[in-house]
Amino acid sequence: MTIKNKVQTLQEAKQKIQGYCAYQERCHQEVRNRLYEMGLGSNQIDELMVNLISEGFLNEERFAKAFAGGKFRMKNWGKIKITHSLESKGLGANCIRTGLEAIDDNDYLNTLTRLLTRKAEEISGENAFERRNLIAKYAIQKGFEPDLVWKVLKDLLPD
Repeated sequence: MTIKNKVQTLQEAKQKIQGYCAYQERCHQEVRNRLYEMGLGSNQIDELMVNLISEGFLNEERFAKAFAGGKFRMKNWGKIKITHSLESKGLGANCIRTGLEAIDDNDYLNTLTRLLTRKAEEISGENAFERRNLIAKYAIQKGFEPDLVWKVLKDLLPD
């Protein structure tokens, strides 16, 4: 924590944190941590958090949708990895469910198929079992559900 981050007044902190929230969607934990870095006390932080929520700067469902959609589209993360990441940010089950519902099922399946196809082209194993196992392991590490991975993989690379 640097002295530069310290704010002099609550109004100054409010302006800074509103800009921080307006720049991109934030979860409550990120904003709370930022306010602590500014040197504010618990009571001031609670007051600002209520204010940010009531003015629409903070909304965890909106954050969950943006986060889930972004990680899925940009990093090709599966729902399991997205869920764990949202849980680590302190979001509740309802917010996480709402965020995951923002991912279209057809897009999800197409992305998984595309990932598996691309990985199948990269990996040249000696036997089919080893090759399929490596491809599946890759997709599962990306956060896709193992049952779905194996189902799609069996369609792509039949015995």
